[in-house]
Amino acid sequence: MAKFFGGVLMVFITIEGIEGTGKSTQASLLKSYLETSGKLATLAVREPGGTLIGEKLREVLLNTQHEPIDPWAELFMYEACRAQLVKNVIRPALDLKKVVICDRFVDSTVAYQGYGRELDIKAIDILNNLATGGLAPDLTLLIDMTPEAGLKRALNRINRKNSNKKEDRFEKEAISFHQRVRQGFLEIADKNPARVKVIDGSGEIPLIHAQICDIIKKWGRLKTL
Repeated sequence: MAKFFGGVLMVFITIEGIEGTGKSTQASLLKSYLETSGKLATLAVREPGGTLIGEKLREVLLNTQHEPIDPWAELFMYEACRAQLVKNVIRPALDLKKVVICDRFVDSTVAYQGYGRELDIKAIDILNNLATGGLAPDLTLLIDMTPEAGLKRALNRINRKNSNKKEDRFEKEAISFHQRVRQGFLEIADKNPARVKVIDGSGEIPLIHAQICDIIKKWGRLKTL
């Protein structure tokens, strides 16, 4: 069923997954696909980030050089980023009838801070709802792979020649943390089969993109595809 906010049809897609699954790459490819094949005005954003405040908090959240961050402080910073992004970027874009693609959203908070950090998930759900004003994705693309494979990909990306990327706080976490995060994502998918579509992330970039395009076509909400 079509969903409206303020009388305007919304199409809000999120891309989720553990470290190294290529979410940012797939978000960019999906944006190009929707604009080229569907002639749809599309905006791609990321969490944490997407606003001036969000990008500053992103640097604090991911930088390994800062002092250790208390898990609850970490959660509140993510929610602050999200509130700013939803209010200043996502809602206005949806009001303009743009398709919005978000690289991470509330499911990441449940998976990372709930399952990974083992914080109270009910409290996280309340904070997520407050930060978003009740905004929820219409479709979530969960790119799944083993933590071992994902972290290997992330490390290869960092070590690539001319790369300016550095290992972030989450990539440095123990493998047990990433296993809990993955389990969290898969449990979210099990509980929300109509919204969350699981994609095999073990293949090459074009194969993953093809899976995503197939899901979008079968979804049927974007009639121009």
